[in-house]
Amino acid sequence: QTDTARFLVEVKKAHYLLTVKRNQPTLYARCRCLPWQQATVKYYDRTEGHGRKETRVVHVLSVSHLDFPHARQVARVTRHRTDKATGKRTRETVYVITDLTARQAKPQDIALGLRGHWHIENKIHYVRDTLWDEDRSQIRTGHGPENMATLRNTTLNRLRGRGAQNMTQAVRDLSYHPFTAPLALFGITA
Repeated sequence: QTDTARFLVEVKKAHYLLTVKRNQPTLYARCRCLPWQQATVKYYDRTEGHGRKETRVVHVLSVSHLDFPHARQVARVTRHRTDKATGKRTRETVYVITDLTARQAKPQDIALGLRGHWHIENKIHYVRDTLWDEDRSQIRTGHGPENMATLRNTTLNRLRGRGAQNMTQAVRDLSYHPFTAPLALFGITA
């Protein structure tokens, strides 16, 4: 992610909002050890949907010495979820690093940016993984993985362009006529 952060800021003249999870132990530990008790800027967000209640608490600190390219702020996002059917409660904490200053991005802006990321994740990556089990694909050599990702994305975009709401059902409908329907989706007629 450090290369990505540098590229975005230095080459693209853009900004970043990057999530730090436990699979990045060193950076996660640095974020976790920040003086969060001094965070005076907070934001609360409560939502209901998808069979759960969720509360997100966002604390933000300005930083100058995180040892991460161009980092200006770190946010600690704590998600409290309650499954409405089972009553099971979970809590997850993630950290978010941004190059935006406190004047450029307030806690609610960071929360909205993070939610926007999950919208993309749910709309594209989650669909690709659940629909085609992409994470367990055996295509791993050469340009194969990129080519298959392109084909999958193109198919999803074509289906959405034709008004499909349920991608699983749309792909199932294509499978009922395997020799004609997929070709027709791309405007190819026999």
